[in-house]
Amino acid sequence: MSEATPPLLEPAPPPAHLHARAVPWQHALAWYEDALRLFKRSPVTWSGLALLTLACELALEAIPAVGPFVGKLLTPLVACGLICAAAAADRGQPLSLAFAVWAFRAPGGAILAIVAASLVTFAAEAFTAWWVADANLLAPAAGAELAPAAVVGIYAIGILASLPVAFVPFHVLLEDVGPGAAFRASWTAFVLNTGPLLVYSAASLVLLGVGIATMGIGLVIVLPLWAASSYAAWKDVFGIRDPA
Repeated sequence: MSEATPPLLEPAPPPAHLHARAVPWQHALAWYEDALRLFKRSPVTWSGLALLTLACELALEAIPAVGPFVGKLLTPLVACGLICAAAAADRGQPLSLAFAVWAFRAPGGAILAIVAASLVTFAAEAFTAWWVADANLLAPAAGAELAPAAVVGIYAIGILASLPVAFVPFHVLLEDVGPGAAFRASWTAFVLNTGPLLVYSAASLVLLGVGIATMGIGLVIVLPLWAASSYAAWKDVFGIRDPA
């Protein structure tokens, strides 16, 4: 696989796309169609990046006391390698496992925005786990003690909570937008496209069920499809033209 420098670290041409538009709910299904198109261009590398993301989370969760919390800070950054893969595949450029460390080279503000957006999702999941199952998601192996139905419910809430901040990583990483502007743009996109994003969430939840039903093995495909479809949604909602 090529060790090409992730193309998205190059300065993005102004102006940034911060003005969201409303799209029909049917577009949510088209986002996953685009995701499949991008995934098929390099499925092995996509799956490798997903494995690295999962390995990072599992390895950090195994560290006593601080490991689970550190994992919530670092794993989202590793997962951004999938965002890099989506943009690179869209441009017809080679994918690389080196994309897994790409986000760590981003400006400090971008890193903080990515972590903050991820913590919004985790906070919703943690509260749901505590409320429904009296479980502490920061405790080691907490997820193993939960029933499958509870896991699905917790992640369903997480998916819904992630919608208002879903586009933050794309803005700060792909267009070098400041954190405040990125959060405002993502919130506006959510308000204008609540219907399509809810349909998208339902499809995402189905994929999550596939991942759980396969004892987590299916996540090596689910995670890339989530990232690639989110990338497609970002382009669609913000009117970003296909790369030349």
